[in-house]
Amino acid sequence: MTHTNFTFPSRAAVACIAWHALSACSPLPPPHSAPVAPKTPPAPVAATASTAPIAATAPAGPVLHIDSASSLIAVTVRRGGILARLGHDHVVASHTVSGTVTPSQNRADLQFRLDQLIVDEADLRQIAGLDKQPSADAIDGTRHNMLSKVLDAERYPLVQMHVERIGNAQALQVSITLHGVTRTLAIPASIREENGSINVKGNVNLKQTDFGITPFSVMAGAMAVQDQMELRFDLTAR
Repeated sequence: MTHTNFTFPSRAAVACIAWHALSACSPLPPPHSAPVAPKTPPAPVAATASTAPIAATAPAGPVLHIDSASSLIAVTVRRGGILARLGHDHVVASHTVSGTVTPSQNRADLQFRLDQLIVDEADLRQIAGLDKQPSADAIDGTRHNMLSKVLDAERYPLVQMHVERIGNAQALQVSITLHGVTRTLAIPASIREENGSINVKGNVNLKQTDFGITPFSVMAGAMAVQDQMELRFDLTAR
């Protein structure tokens, strides 16, 4: 252990110290002041929703958006019942599909509103192989019955779809939520990627009753809409 020798200051040194204390040129702490306690570091702040650290996540890659003007979902419903010849087959279409596609995760989320559906466009009827264009009044009546009596569009205004692609498979796993019911289907599709955009085409048959929907009918079913409906899609994301 090293011992330090203390030497009492001379009178000149004492005078010098007193002079500096009085003139405040180099202030010294008061002789009887309490020692200054070391600063206590602030207590750590409990993590909250705004202060909690953000977990690192892998980048999701670019997100593409559905080009509504270049996209279409069309559903063909056909007449049934013993008086089917007196009715019409119909094509119902959405030109307002919206949503996002994340190619790096092989997934997409889409939706469209039922109250924006268009009934019996002439060119779509022709593509579906339907003849005899219904009158404007018949189309209005079909749309009203479809939205209010069949789809309950006020209560269930949206059709939502969650899509996943497993590897390079052409079949897509599609979860469709319609009328408050979700069903998951494997749907074959043609997928084309070009210049940063993706186009997906395909078709599938669905049953209205699978989604808790009662097909429209009148006269105790003598005129009715068949349970099966044919869905065709042509979607572009950029």
